[in-house]
Amino acid sequence: MSGQTQRLNVVPTVTVLGVIKARLVGATRGHALLKKKSDALTVQFRQILKKIVSAKESMGDIMKNSAFSLTEAKYVAGENIKHIVLENVQTASLKVRSRQENVAGVKLPKFEYFTEADTKNDLTGLARGGQQVQQCKAAYVKAIEVLVELASLQTSFLTLDEAIKTTNRRVNALENVVKPRLENTIQYIKGELDELEREDFF
Repeated sequence: MSGQTQRLNVVPTVTVLGVIKARLVGATRGHALLKKKSDALTVQFRQILKKIVSAKESMGDIMKNSAFSLTEAKYVAGENIKHIVLENVQTASLKVRSRQENVAGVKLPKFEYFTEADTKNDLTGLARGGQQVQQCKAAYVKAIEVLVELASLQTSFLTLDEAIKTTNRRVNALENVVKPRLENTIQYIKGELDELEREDFF
């Protein structure tokens, strides 16, 4: 199976032998480069996986604290604190922007939050519960930071996973299909040329 069928259908000449040898050199070089790329992506993949695990572990506590601080604020400032806060806010103070990071030729999306304009709710809860409202705001800002980081990591994780699968498929194709086929073709051409030489000699 490997000898005759897994080779290119070519005319056995010296010129074709040179072309096939050049293709084999290119395939070998490409295989080495893709293997390095695959290794680099796998290292990055594992780093992101560790970060995701730690972010998810910390997220539970942060979300619990922010929910508890909201309950405290509602208890101290009254149930209608939601309407007072919404009246004082026109635009979002925390926003998210995305950028791309290049890792071994793969563009990974990165999300980062930024503060645009501070909300004018300094007087919210002036009558009662002002401190609890500010603590609640700080707790939820911290929760948003973790959520944005986690979203960035999860998206990068999925993108890297797809890129690693594609790269590994290419590496395997070069290693198990292209290179053996070229090597078999070179052996076939050499055998045919030797045969022709023997025929010319006798």
